[in-house]
Amino acid sequence: MKKAISVFTFISLLSFVSPANSSTISNGAGPVSNSTAVEASSKVAFDDFLENLYDEADLKKAGLDFDVFKRAATGFYNLKKNNKLSRTKEVLTVVDFNKPSSEKRFWVVDLNKKKVLYHSLVAHGMGSGNDRAFKFSNTVNSHMSSLGFYVTENTYIGKHGLSLKLNGLDRGFNSKAKERAIVVHGADYVSEAFVRQQGRLGRSHGCPALPKAITSEVIQVIKGGTLLYIDGPSTNYTSAYLDTDSAIKHFENEILAKQAKLLSR
Repeated sequence: MKKAISVFTFISLLSFVSPANSSTISNGAGPVSNSTAVEASSKVAFDDFLENLYDEADLKKAGLDFDVFKRAATGFYNLKKNNKLSRTKEVLTVVDFNKPSSEKRFWVVDLNKKKVLYHSLVAHGMGSGNDRAFKFSNTVNSHMSSLGFYVTENTYIGKHGLSLKLNGLDRGFNSKAKERAIVVHGADYVSEAFVRQQGRLGRSHGCPALPKAITSEVIQVIKGGTLLYIDGPSTNYTSAYLDTDSAIKHFENEILAKQAKLLSR
């Protein structure tokens, strides 16, 4: 209830703050400019929106860390704002390489339905580590995984069967994905049975490889301009798509507009 109220408060504040009103309002401790008040309310509303989405999709139960989800969602709304994602698919794919390969660390989330569509094992590159990935690279033939934001493209049939091309968007971190042939594909070494035998998954040449049993289904859902975000332990990863202020602009312009319309009915 508290989170819903904060969104309503922000919508009310937007209608209150206009050229016809005073140039300042009070926060109880002194005058605050209209723009500052709106920015503060906007950030609270955006954070609450993501927390509600996280809760309603039951992502904690599915094992997805909130901070990882928030980074992925921030990138999603930034890329939506820049018209770099599909207009018809509200699907977000997250890979969390902070977790060991023996754990399910791949999620496909339908943001409209607020539902986890897939939660699965996923392999990292052999150059990144054994059970855990701790090294990442954008270099050809490094056989390492690459962190960052990717947009899914078209499919093809390769040596691993149906596979999905990825376009890496973060210069210096995953921008050579196509040159390195980093794709989503299935592999025999990604299974619970393999984990029981080896204590970990097998490893790829840098691709986020999935269990063969679900690969075709997952690819059909996420192909064609949806976002895939890979998170992991890194001290130097940065991305323009993690700009919260920019993501909030999309939140203000589209999401809150829809909610305001519903509240006015």
